[in-house]
Amino acid sequence: MTLIECVPNFSEGRRPEVIDEIVAAIAGTPGVTLLDRQSDAHHNRSVVTFVGDSLAAQKAAFAAIATAARLIDLNHHEGAHPRFGATDVVPFVPIRADDMAICVAAAHALGARVGAELAIPVYYYEDAVRRPERRNLADVRRGEFEGLREAIGRDPQRAPDEGPAAVHPQAGAVAIGARQALIAYNVNLDSTDLELARRIAGEIRERDGGLPCLKAMGLALDDGVQVSMNLTDYRRTSLRAAFEAVRSRAAAAGADVRESEVVGLLPEDAVTALAREVLRAPRLTRALVLDAKILDGILAAEE
Repeated sequence: MTLIECVPNFSEGRRPEVIDEIVAAIAGTPGVTLLDRQSDAHHNRSVVTFVGDSLAAQKAAFAAIATAARLIDLNHHEGAHPRFGATDVVPFVPIRADDMAICVAAAHALGARVGAELAIPVYYYEDAVRRPERRNLADVRRGEFEGLREAIGRDPQRAPDEGPAAVHPQAGAVAIGARQALIAYNVNLDSTDLELARRIAGEIRERDGGLPCLKAMGLALDDGVQVSMNLTDYRRTSLRAAFEAVRSRAAAAGADVRESEVVGLLPEDAVTALAREVLRAPRLTRALVLDAKILDGILAAEE
């Protein structure tokens, strides 16, 4: 059995009873294991992580999308994070790099079912993309729910890959894709200067000549501002490099970092790489992590 990861993002972070019901739809699907759930009230967004074989992962994701469509109304949704769907994005992630084809097939099968059975327009992105200009999620989500609602039936460039050429009146649209593991990482500044956060994001993101494999945007929070980042390849730009890029630019403008946060789960080698950098310990590897050694021993005994 080949396990794949799924990390759906939902446009709800303030009503725990809604997230509870969505998570229950996932956890109640046979063959999947729920790994993590995180909600953020500022972003008004929740991220859920689970694993299962391809068919089970598809069934769990579909159940979650259907539940979110019933419980979340984007006409009344506000939050710091861009969004165009009640279930905003559903990426499938290979546990082993050479299983990407399985994730692409899962994305396409799920998208076809969502479009046909739920009447929610579907856009494929990253490795599941069918139109090259839609590889980048930010381009797919351009204009958010309100902008897509006006453009989807008028602009051929905004026609969905699956489903009707009209947003679902309550649930909007959904981006479904396949990608390698990424790290969602936010740095919150002790400042209310939104232009500063946006300027830093513009300077450090790859698209504008910054760090490789780094996406970033500046967001306003209730009590400050944030540089919100996705590290699409943490081997090329590490957590420490991303943090220092933000910290140093904020310091130059007279602002401090209040805190930083990881959204979702981290690959183990990203954590050991961070420890190697911070501790200047080049020989610190997974082989020296107690929990990893125990797990490896258990798995070896089961084979």
